Amino acid sequence: MLRYGLGRLAGLLGVLLVTSFVVFASVHLAPGDPVTFLLHGRPATPQTVAALRAEYHLDDPLLVQYAKWLGGVLHGDLGRSAQYHQDVSTLLGSRLGGTFLLVGYSAVLVAAGGVAAGVLAALRPGLVDRIVLIGTGVATATPSFVSAIALVSLFSVQLGWFPGPGGTPDGFGDRLYHLTLPAFALATTFAGLLARVTRSAMLDELGREHVDVARARGVAGRTVIRRHVLRNSLGPVVTVGGTMLAGLLVTTSVVETAFDVPGMGSLLVQSVSAQDFAVVQAVTLLSVAAFVLVNLAVDLLAPLIDPRLTLHGEGTS
Repeated sequence: MLRYGLGRLAGLLGVLLVTSFVVFASVHLAPGDPVTFLLHGRPATPQTVAALRAEYHLDDPLLVQYAKWLGGVLHGDLGRSAQYHQDVSTLLGSRLGGTFLLVGYSAVLVAAGGVAAGVLAALRPGLVDRIVLIGTGVATATPSFVSAIALVSLFSVQLGWFPGPGGTPDGFGDRLYHLTLPAFALATTFAGLLARVTRSAMLDELGREHVDVARARGVAGRTVIRRHVLRNSLGPVVTVGGTMLAGLLVTTSVVETAFDVPGMGSLLVQSVSAQDFAVVQAVTLLSVAAFVLVNLAVDLLAPLIDPRLTLHGEGTS
């Protein structure tokens, strides 16, 4: 496992290196000039423009700019934000907490709601199964921004149960209260997908021979479900759930923007609009790193949860 983990980690570092160059090149080759934003529409002399371009290394060749940026990243220097006039690392540090709390809250909702709905559908064929399938189908097909609009309209505007976008939370409990609607908006699609995966895995296990043998021997129904069905279904559920966790990390921008949550997603949207290259590169690279690290953790945990799987993702005979 150690050798496999080190090999995967080396491969992921290669992925990050290639991704970092693609992101850097894409951002710098995009139309528009960041100097225009830095000047805020004010007239400037050619000397001022040249000084700004030299300060932010905008006149260097692309590969030279990338080498300087990558060297800074390896030393913990993510550059300086042209929009906020702060070090990018400091700026991200102030936003990470909000994003991680939102993603963690959403992940709990996805795990609890998705697994519960999937188990219920598998164990209650007929009307209940059809209701769950219809509900999860609607949830899966509903984009996060549509969920956000519907939740704000119903629970914030009409019922007044939760605060609307914006506001300043006071304490951890109030912060969770303010994040409830954003967390549900972010979790809806993923919970529907996980429910369907759980249902499929449960039905697959319910049809296996060892389950029929256990029932024929008089083993209690709840024991059969818990030991032979639910436990053996956890492998694909955890694998897909881990991928969804990574997906939550990289899809927060819409929800954070809709609810005015001060997180990395909203920061990314603002930075793209302002052509703040350093922030866009840092947020994108951090999101990709989180995605690949979560996938690596899932790959390593899957065989421990389900011994029938190997580290290479193949089933044992």
